Amino acid sequence: MKKMIFALALSAISVQAFATTTMSLTVNGLVCAFCAQGIEKRMKALPETAAVTVDLKKKLVLVQAKEGKTLNEKLIKEEIVDSGFEVVSASLIQKSIAEINK
Repeated sequence: MKKMIFALALSAISVQAFATTTMSLTVNGLVCAFCAQGIEKRMKALPETAAVTVDLKKKLVLVQAKEGKTLNEKLIKEEIVDSGFEVVSASLIQKSIAEINK
């Protein structure tokens, strides 16, 4: 019984360790496609970024980490602020952008 509980716990840890991480940021000032393109370009230039999506209607920026990489929240926020926008909130989600947008 102990071995089975240990195996289940280990498998849960293993799955979580390899889960895709996406940072979701609510950003004020996103009003046009040019704004979205600028944010996407800056986020994609970061070495840990796999994908970026900007939703202008929801004022939402999603930044997905490359497998095995960790997103630097401070750096991502600084890049957005340096682009002229205001970061209202940020959170990490253990899903890919595709899973979030379903």
